[in-house]
Amino acid sequence: MYFVHRLVPVLALVLLTGLISACATTPVDEDAAVPDPYEDLNRSFYAFNNALDRAIIAPAADVYVTVTPAPVRTGVGNFFDNLGYPTVFINAFLQGKFEQAFEDLGRFLFNSTFGLGGLIDFSSGVGLERHDEDFGQTLAVWGFDPGIYHDLPLIGPKTSSEAVAIPADMVTDVLFYASSSVAFPLGLLRLVNKRANLDSAIKLRDETALDPYVFQREAYLQHRAYLIHDGDPPRDDLLAMQPSE
Repeated sequence: MYFVHRLVPVLALVLLTGLISACATTPVDEDAAVPDPYEDLNRSFYAFNNALDRAIIAPAADVYVTVTPAPVRTGVGNFFDNLGYPTVFINAFLQGKFEQAFEDLGRFLFNSTFGLGGLIDFSSGVGLERHDEDFGQTLAVWGFDPGIYHDLPLIGPKTSSEAVAIPADMVTDVLFYASSSVAFPLGLLRLVNKRANLDSAIKLRDETALDPYVFQREAYLQHRAYLIHDGDPPRDDLLAMQPSE
């Protein structure tokens, strides 16, 4: 029942996302791989997420940066990267990257032991490179259509297929199996640490973009194309990832 309670809100959001995708009737550009037919709704959620960030998350991140030395923040980031690393080696395997999958498994085991639970990135020092894989990327590699673009409340940018993959990413994260008394404070710390790391990018978006919503949408889709193609996306794919208006 503990796991069910954690998954119910996410599953409800995924179901809503799927229904929105299935009901999309707005004409879209057939050349756009990820259309944005519900831009007005997405902009509303984007505004909600930004308001929540300005009111609570960003101030908490500022305090965190002020009171926490940089080496400690690095260790915290390493720790959370390691907690989520089973997602990486599982999806590397599912994508047929078997050599990388075994290297990623080794990275997780080395950092979990010699790296003191992941606080120290021991594996990079012995030549085990960090990778970034998730179930959304796996679905793309398997040929699933990305669907449409969403800006989800409390979550942010996702394509339909990536939203459907959220529960799978959750259950391959070690933190998912911790008790609530452990998972809740660690989850808050993970959120604040991630927000602190994204501070420069968010300021760049807000200070330089003529339309921050479009800037974030296009930057996100291009980044996903980069990840799906392991850092070398075909130029045509990058152009196709631009949503239609």
